[in-house]
Amino acid sequence: MRFLEQPPRFLFFTGKGGVGKTSIACATAVELARQGKHVLLVSTDPASNVGQVFSHSIGNQITSILGVTNLSALEIDPQAAAQAYRDRIVGPVRGVLPDSVVKSVEEQLSGACTTEIAAFDEFTELLTDSILTEGFEHIIFDTAPTGHTIRLLQLPGAWSGFLEAGKGDASCLGPLAGLEKQRAQYKAAVDALADPLRTRLILVARAQRATLNEVARTHDELAAIGLSRQYLIVNGMLPALEADQDTLAAAIRKRENDALEDMPEALRTLPQDRIALRPFNVMGLDALRHLLAGNGGTAPADDTIESPVLQKAPALSTLIDDITTDDHGLIMLMGKGGVGKTTLAAAIALELARRGLPVHLTTSDPAAHLTETLDGELPNLTVSRIDPQAETERYRQHVLETKGARLDAKGRALLEEDLRSPCTEEIAVFQAFSRIIREAGSKFVVMDTAPTGHTLLLLDATGAYHREVTRQMGDSRHYTTPMMQLQDPKRTKVLLVTLAETTPVLEAAHLQDDLRRAGIEPWAWVINNSVAAARPSAPLLRQRAHNELTEIAKVAERHAKRYALVPLQEHEPVGADRLKALTQ
Repeated sequence: MRFLEQPPRFLFFTGKGGVGKTSIACATAVELARQGKHVLLVSTDPASNVGQVFSHSIGNQITSILGVTNLSALEIDPQAAAQAYRDRIVGPVRGVLPDSVVKSVEEQLSGACTTEIAAFDEFTELLTDSILTEGFEHIIFDTAPTGHTIRLLQLPGAWSGFLEAGKGDASCLGPLAGLEKQRAQYKAAVDALADPLRTRLILVARAQRATLNEVARTHDELAAIGLSRQYLIVNGMLPALEADQDTLAAAIRKRENDALEDMPEALRTLPQDRIALRPFNVMGLDALRHLLAGNGGTAPADDTIESPVLQKAPALSTLIDDITTDDHGLIMLMGKGGVGKTTLAAAIALELARRGLPVHLTTSDPAAHLTETLDGELPNLTVSRIDPQAETERYRQHVLETKGARLDAKGRALLEEDLRSPCTEEIAVFQAFSRIIREAGSKFVVMDTAPTGHTLLLLDATGAYHREVTRQMGDSRHYTTPMMQLQDPKRTKVLLVTLAETTPVLEAAHLQDDLRRAGIEPWAWVINNSVAAARPSAPLLRQRAHNELTEIAKVAERHAKRYALVPLQEHEPVGADRLKALTQ
């Protein structure tokens, strides 16, 4: 593997959710440890599953991995980090300042901005604190999905620049309270990230056009902030021998080859590795040790396994029939990145529009590709994306034209400083999200949300707003907040999207638990890209189909009140005609 040749101390694995970053990062850690290197594996993903891959409880402290000499791991828990951060700031003033002031500080520290700052603090410590990481020759970061990774890696420069200019005004005072002393640490983090002798970035993709186009954008964005030493891994490629035995396998192999032939120019010059699709789920040490081996390094698929026959598996059209009993409402698709939320959101919106219903299809995903998926304009259908940069600029201008108009020159200058803070984006995106929710009172709004970690941060911001309105309004007036709408099953239907694989199902179940704690009850589950539902005949695909049965049963019998099964398609579902096939 070229990406493992003379590796520097820091290795970052990044890419679209669901492409196999965690599996490859874990396998890399195991391989370097096998070579006698002392390795620390770190997950910065809010939806980390490193512990699941190793079948080992890890958590927010450096933990030795049983069965692997020289390997330790750490999962940065954003929520735990945020709580510790809040305790450090609020603890010293509790009982000293009036309760109303303490409550106001706690409210400032309740949003997603605080969570991100706190997790980032821990991340930069690992890059800069030689005592904390003493004894580790390599530190491997299993980073979050692309949009979150971009924000994480841009934060060192953003915070350094913001602190250079001063802390601004009250909107960020709470989250920023402990950051001034971190100025030197952030500069050291920027230096480490931009140094090719210390840092190597590995882009992970699948042989799919949308994924390769997105990873090309990631390449450009990371190169622009100084991470130029990049490698590319194309993961999960179907072996050529499989394509000779099955029309589905042949179609998959062809579209993979076509995608690689049309690979964006920015990626062609990168050192590349390709990893074959395995018949097994990458869970446990044995699977990890085989993952980076050559194609002969693992047992072949079992040719005696028959393609499973699924009975009574409801189709996506069944869910849509139930949705259309109303003529409006909010439909939110949630789940781990890479499970196909964008495609399914487009298919559902398209089918609702085809039935003559007005539909607004939108996304809050920083790495969205809705336009590519739809490939054209359609009647009854409006398509939009919440663009964080555009919404932030719109919010800045609105504040300057309203609040800023009443300030003198000094006050306006302070306001402009405050609006340059990273916290401003959280406010702006939340306002755009709230505007779209209101449309669901008169039409269907289908929302392709960001990957799980982002979705929870977004809902956390919604919850903070709800608590603030409740505190201010009390029982004196009737009001409806966005969180109240999300909690109302008559107004909102949440569809959890997963694949029939161990980790995506487990993560969707965790997300369901989190939503229930927030008072939001998921309406249905959708199992996407099911190999079993496609009835393959190629041995490797048959074995993967057989492996799906246990996970499908878990969804149907344990997790979901209602569910639908969507087969893996021979052709990539791009464009109206192919999207329609998903709902027929």
